Amino acid sequence: MGNLGFKLVDFEVFTVEGFNDRMQQIYAHVRPKLVKLGEELAPELNRQLNREFFPHVAKHARRTVNPPPETWAAFGPSPRGYKRYRYLALCVSAAGLHARVAVKSEADDRAAMAQNLRERAGQLTRNFKGTTVARYDKWDFVKLPTEQRVETSLIEALAENLAKKTGGLDVGFGWNLRESLRLDRAELLDAFRELEPLFGILRPS
Repeated sequence: MGNLGFKLVDFEVFTVEGFNDRMQQIYAHVRPKLVKLGEELAPELNRQLNREFFPHVAKHARRTVNPPPETWAAFGPSPRGYKRYRYLALCVSAAGLHARVAVKSEADDRAAMAQNLRERAGQLTRNFKGTTVARYDKWDFVKLPTEQRVETSLIEALAENLAKKTGGLDVGFGWNLRESLRLDRAELLDAFRELEPLFGILRPS
C-alpha cells in the first residue's frame, strides 16, 4: 500500500519555538499530508473494521500561545466532528508517528464508556492476547511512552481515568523516527485493527 510519505522535516516542525512559527510549519508541512492520508485511510478503515469513519484533521483553533506538541488526523463516527465521540487517530510528534484510540474529556457518555470497560475487562484482555500498548494520557511528547501488557489491571485503570470529571483515554502504539520514516499503510492499518476491540467496547450503551 506504500509509504506514508513523512520526512524528517515533518517531525522537526515540533522543535520550532513560538506558537505562530510552529503553526506555520505544521500547516506548511504536516497538515497537508494528514489531510491526504485522512481521505485515503478512512475508506480502508471502513472496509477493514466494518464501521463508518470520517476523517478530521486537527486545526488547534483553541490554542493561541502554547505551540502544539503534536498534531493528528482523527477518524470518528460523525462527519460533523470527533471530540464528542471515541475515535482513532494517526498522530505526529517530535518522537515519531502514533496509532491511538482516544476519548477526550468533552466526549459524551464517558461514564457509560467507563462502565463498559469495567464490565468487559476480561473479554478485552483476551482480545489483546498479551499485546503491549502505551498510555498517552500523561506522556512528555519527547520519547515514546513505555508499552505495557494489556491486563485486567490496565483496563480497570483506564476505566477509572475515563470516569473522572475531566478524565479521558488515550492508548495505542508508537514508532520512533527511524521506524516512522519507513512505516507503510498496511502496518498502520494493522495497528488500528489491533486497537479495534478497545474502540468497539468504548461504544456508549
